Amino acid sequence: MVYAVIMAGGIGTRFWPMSTPERPKQLLRLFRDKPMIELTINRISPLVAWEKIRIVTIPEQVKLMTEAVPRLSGKHFIVEPFARNTAPCIGLAAVELMQEDPDAIMVVLPADHLITEEQEFIKSVQRGISMVQETDAIVTLGIKPNRPETGYGYIQYERDEVQPGLHRVVTFAEKPNLETARRFIATQEFLWNSGIFIWSARRILSEIEEYIPELYAALEDVQTALEQGGDIIRIKRAYQSIKPISIDYGVMENARNVYVAHGDFGWSDVGNWEEAYRMNEHDSSGNVKYGPVIGIDTENSFLYSEDDRPLAVVGLSNVIAVDTAEGTLICPRDRVQEVRQVAEEVFKLKNKKKR
Repeated sequence: MVYAVIMAGGIGTRFWPMSTPERPKQLLRLFRDKPMIELTINRISPLVAWEKIRIVTIPEQVKLMTEAVPRLSGKHFIVEPFARNTAPCIGLAAVELMQEDPDAIMVVLPADHLITEEQEFIKSVQRGISMVQETDAIVTLGIKPNRPETGYGYIQYERDEVQPGLHRVVTFAEKPNLETARRFIATQEFLWNSGIFIWSARRILSEIEEYIPELYAALEDVQTALEQGGDIIRIKRAYQSIKPISIDYGVMENARNVYVAHGDFGWSDVGNWEEAYRMNEHDSSGNVKYGPVIGIDTENSFLYSEDDRPLAVVGLSNVIAVDTAEGTLICPRDRVQEVRQVAEEVFKLKNKKKR
């Protein structure tokens, strides 16, 4: 049976002041007036039955998500005691699904990406599912790049197709500098790494055992606890021993028999305010506006205000201006990567006040 595993444990500090621990990025309504996690669920629903959707998150976010998407219930959640990056998240999901269905196939999706061409997305996922069912391969989705992006990882692939729309992966590349990104694009042998994967639960656990043995040992403890009725203390103890590691670094860069489904479906990881600006509709001045905002002699900017509080921007270009009850952010569009640092400092101040 095919399951959707939606990774939804992050906060999204690059979207401060809209995103906070109490309102993580996957619950933001940046597009189509729906939380991003609901868009993700709706997108995969044509391929995966509602009861086969699983959301991996941390305890503090379960209530927030059920409030944002009332159709969700406890059975849809796989709860990590603590966030430990994507490899532990995926490993825990695989362990729990193996308890339910030893033949489970996992379509692993981040909760907070945007895809505009959903039918093309479905076709790519279908190709990947078929490949996994036939060969027990590992499949990832790669995106045809349209610019030399330095914020994404890349996948190098063999040009010859092994099946229509499927290529063997040569290597994975970390986020490059601009010169390297341009070289990647020029070769026409690289795709953006979407962070979307398809594999069997059994296969990914086997890969974790081979390449991240210390994580596999902790997951074995979790599995034993689940088999004995779900000992929460034992699960927490096992999780405390886990070092954060990404699935890309821990498994994908080492694994064999990996294929990429070539996709061109309007994908963005919406990693920062610049991406939110790029992926939204612009007015005649090149601005994106949400809420009661006024832009005078202002162009090519993202202007957002909530709670009916007017936001006025005069004589500026290429800025992000966001005003919420949490705080106010004003920064040039080419410095949005520094918002994460701002958010971390704000959270430190708030935590000091609570003491």
